[in-house]
Amino acid sequence: MTLRFDETAPVSGAEVAGRTPVRGRAGRPAPPWHAEPVNVAKPVDGSARTDLGLFGPDSVSWRVHGNLLLAVGGLRALFLQALHPRAMAGVAQNSDFRTDPWGRLYRTGDYVATVTFGTSDEARRAGAKVRGIHRRLRGRDPFSGAEFRIDEPELLRWTHVCEVESFVSTARRGGIRLTDADVDRYYTEQLRAAELVGLDPGTVPASAAEITEYYAAMQPRLAITREAATAAAFLFWPTMPRGLGYTPARGGWMAVAAAAFGLLPGWARRRYGGLGLPVGDLGASLAARSLRLATAALPERYRHSPRVRDGLHRARLAGHDPRL
Repeated sequence: MTLRFDETAPVSGAEVAGRTPVRGRAGRPAPPWHAEPVNVAKPVDGSARTDLGLFGPDSVSWRVHGNLLLAVGGLRALFLQALHPRAMAGVAQNSDFRTDPWGRLYRTGDYVATVTFGTSDEARRAGAKVRGIHRRLRGRDPFSGAEFRIDEPELLRWTHVCEVESFVSTARRGGIRLTDADVDRYYTEQLRAAELVGLDPGTVPASAAEITEYYAAMQPRLAITREAATAAAFLFWPTMPRGLGYTPARGGWMAVAAAAFGLLPGWARRRYGGLGLPVGDLGASLAARSLRLATAALPERYRHSPRVRDGLHRARLAGHDPRL
């Protein structure tokens, strides 16, 4: 695979809206992505001991986020997110991902675990912290040089959609049994996570059909910038923790990164210069299934982070028997 980058600016959001109006949930035209606000159910706060958080043990979110495949889905999301020039510029200009990639991955994973398995208060505090950080940050458009806010709704929405679609798609292709109805329910549940980072839930795709429509509407805005190509190469060959640079851990990481890349939609792989052929889909699915089966045999203390185990403990105290 040869990474390439685009020198010309992608189409702006306004131009896309003028060319391809998207129907809102009420049936009337709306620019990508906008729809009528919907009411997101709020959990009832209980004591920290038995508070089951924003989703709870009966949710699809627990099933998807409680598996180690989530890490592969997270890498897949990073490849996707880098395709949006401003989203990638915001990361490159404000993040320490090159100097501290493992710390960044840990913090991202811990945030997702807190929002999913933490108490309601823990999830809301985590969301408030992220909103506060984003509110202060600015970036420079790689094509026009114009300054933009990191918390622009389009960027937050792109980041959210890439994450949740990657999480559930990776879980499904890795062998976690999810029906089409489960997938739609998952997207609806994740509107609560979107709201935490500052999005109006009504402007966020909430079903598989809406996700597909959203990706189609976003295509003219996507491009491989130099920063995106560099980030993708870094994901395959990151700075390893001390002592692990030239050990089997390096090969293991590359295998996981290759699986994550192979799980991308064909259109995304083609953007990066990959072939995007069905045979790649099959190989990536087999790799994801192998990873899931290999990690399923691990004891719970290795399969789940402390935050996930704490959520499982609170669920059992409340009389549930979650099996992740």
